[in-house]
Amino acid sequence: MKVARFSHGESISFGVVDEEEHELVVLKGDPMFAGFDPTGERVPLAEAKLLAPVIPRSKVVAVGRNYRDHAAEFGNEVPAEPLLFLKPNTSVIGPGDAIVLPPQSAQVDFEGELAAVIGRVARNVSEADALDAVFGWTVANDVTARDLQRSDGQWTRAKGFDTFCPLGPVIDTDVDLEHGTIETLLNGEVRQSASFGDLVHSVASVIAYASSVFTLLPGDVILTGTPAGVGPMADGDSVEVRIEGLGSLVNPVRRAG
Repeated sequence: MKVARFSHGESISFGVVDEEEHELVVLKGDPMFAGFDPTGERVPLAEAKLLAPVIPRSKVVAVGRNYRDHAAEFGNEVPAEPLLFLKPNTSVIGPGDAIVLPPQSAQVDFEGELAAVIGRVARNVSEADALDAVFGWTVANDVTARDLQRSDGQWTRAKGFDTFCPLGPVIDTDVDLEHGTIETLLNGEVRQSASFGDLVHSVASVIAYASSVFTLLPGDVILTGTPAGVGPMADGDSVEVRIEGLGSLVNPVRRAG
């Protein structure tokens, strides 16, 4: 099931995507909290603007160097345990929203990723039970000011600018974690391509590990790592992250000003 958060007219709503009819089945509230209760209204997809499918009330948790080839492209070792960092919820934008290149950075990179959306309170969950805490899955771009990441010695500023966490286009409650694939395209050219089977630390192990550090709350987003091929974006570029069966997240890039 695919769930969208969208605007239509002056209202913002949640809806289930009816792919056969190309419509959104409007729900009475956020299904994460209110369940899948339809209003009886339907909105044509062509008339709706898809928004970030979730705005985390608490946090975006990300994991670094979780594909072996990505760690190697920067000369880094693969961490023995998941390497966690946080992005503020103010970094979240949706499909079609612009990634804004800040004046503080001369190199802003794309990093296509699979994201898990947490659906219930999770604290010290086991790896075996970790996926039970997931409401669904979406596409993400862990945008990074690479030069600031190097110069700062830690990642908060480099990962945390406004617009640095595009999410969308929808949340899918069913994704093939064993055979799924991800691609990132810059101006239509494939730059990243990998299978989720290439993850060093599985999604379940990342969620379990994160929940041992801090309580995960409904709406929290877990970014699961990016494969090799990350690279810089420039004013006027378009970056697209595709996940098989889940959809395509496309964002234009523009310089602040």
